[in-house]
Amino acid sequence: MKITAIETLVCHARMRNWVFVKVVTDQPGLIGWGEATLEWHTRSIVGAIEDMSHLLIGEDPTRVEYLWQMMYRQHFWHGHGIVRATAIAGIDLALWDIVGKVANMPLSKVFGGPVRDFVRTYCHLGGGKMEDFYQTPADNAKRFAELAQAAVADGYTAFKSMAVPSTMPIEGQKPVRAAAAAVAAMREAVGPDIDIMVDCHARPSPAMGLKFGKALDDFGLYFFEEPCWPECVDGLARINAALTTPVASGERVTHLEAFKDLFEKRAVEICQLDITHCGGLSAAKRIAALAEAHRISLAPHNPQGPVSTAASLEFGFSQPSYIICETVHNDVPWRQDVVEEGFTVEKKGRIVRPNTKPGLGITINEAEVKKHPFQQEIVLREFGSDGGVTDW
Repeated sequence: MKITAIETLVCHARMRNWVFVKVVTDQPGLIGWGEATLEWHTRSIVGAIEDMSHLLIGEDPTRVEYLWQMMYRQHFWHGHGIVRATAIAGIDLALWDIVGKVANMPLSKVFGGPVRDFVRTYCHLGGGKMEDFYQTPADNAKRFAELAQAAVADGYTAFKSMAVPSTMPIEGQKPVRAAAAAVAAMREAVGPDIDIMVDCHARPSPAMGLKFGKALDDFGLYFFEEPCWPECVDGLARINAALTTPVASGERVTHLEAFKDLFEKRAVEICQLDITHCGGLSAAKRIAALAEAHRISLAPHNPQGPVSTAASLEFGFSQPSYIICETVHNDVPWRQDVVEEGFTVEKKGRIVRPNTKPGLGITINEAEVKKHPFQQEIVLREFGSDGGVTDW
């Protein structure tokens, strides 16, 4: 069996262009699907996949680890930059999809069998609608409460919000009070038994992240996400040590050695590796083993397209430390038109039952994808109160 072609299909989904990766073999009908979505870097990703495909054409697609090493270590530069790591991930997912199809088993069974009966999921406020999640002002507590109630009405027992505004590196209490008011409104709206997450998007400095964290600590958050840059490992560790709320981070971390630093300094309690950015399932399994050695939980970052979701779920069914899967369902109204999935979602609780089809269990409808060709992603910018550039 040999790889005969590696193709990319780009599907515009408003904030992101989903980049689907199709690995074709010389066996009739045997293909693998992956995803290498990286917002605002679509052209770079497509080019990187084309560059790496020359390493893989003619190789056996079931030698996944061998091919991962080839992609990561050849061409001189190691593959842990965000573009290369994402391109590797897209191909890696497609290779594992082929392995599952050859074995005629879902990937969770290829990896040793499911370790749980279902995977719990959570949503973004607004279900992934960009305006609701990213553009609701932190001082609009009423709107946060409305969106929280809508998430619960949609069956979710957990949701994530961006209730922390952008700030200068040091500010007074006004933004902190706004964040606390928004979270208080959400908690009052949904009661004590719904899990609320707050995502800071790594906007605050370590000092401001600690201020926000302490202000929100009494609301019983499920986790407090990216309270400062992931590069500020010491700052993250200081925040994590100061709070009872578990700190989560890792979506922007792209290689095992960086996760090692994050875990050794106890900078997080929850690892948010992104399977489509850290090098795929091959790399994610190594990161998961390292996390388990530190008793750190897994809750992968997953706001991308449907192949990323399928991979995150297969991973969840195979990993003991996995706690919850991030999902979006309302980013574009035709999301389900482009994919056929092997797993089932129960409306009550939004829990996912295992995939029953081989590999990732998904089929991409290429005709539907072609209805949504590449467009430049919507430009989102963020500035401080003084007009200076800050983190989006």
